[in-house]
Amino acid sequence: MTMTPLAHAVQDAVDALHADLLAGPTATSVLERRCGGLAVRAEVDRGIDVPASAEQRDRLAVSADEPLGYRRVRLVCGARLLSEAENWFVPERLTPEMRAALAESDTPFGAVIADLAPVRRNLAAERLWDGRGAPPAAVLRHRALVSSGAGVPLAEVVETYQRALVLP
Repeated sequence: MTMTPLAHAVQDAVDALHADLLAGPTATSVLERRCGGLAVRAEVDRGIDVPASAEQRDRLAVSADEPLGYRRVRLVCGARLLSEAENWFVPERLTPEMRAALAESDTPFGAVIADLAPVRRNLAAERLWDGRGAPPAAVLRHRALVSSGAGVPLAEVVETYQRALVLP
């Protein structure tokens, strides 16, 4: 398959985004850097709750009946959509202030938990565009486990990154 110069540029940018996400402590920190230091805001869909799977609960090291928080967000910088994300988190492992911020604010999860020195471990990555045709709205998806600097699992996230992050 012959790719256009634009397709090559976008694929290279997706590769660079993937590498940045693998190296960064949180997606929020990577997105803020890519926004030139501007604040990334979470548009939170508070009317939805998706239960965690048994596998997610196992990765988070919680029992079947331990409460988990759920947050679905669109991460934006100004008017630019950067990613859509789902986040299952263990509220009891966060401070009361962090829990309140997640419940009441538009602050991204990574910024809320920054004081816990988060570490991100990628579980899966999926390219959502093969270079043919125009890039779709979403170009990359990551599933990651976020732990505290002490190694305590805090959250599992599924993040779908948008073409606005990679178009030249």
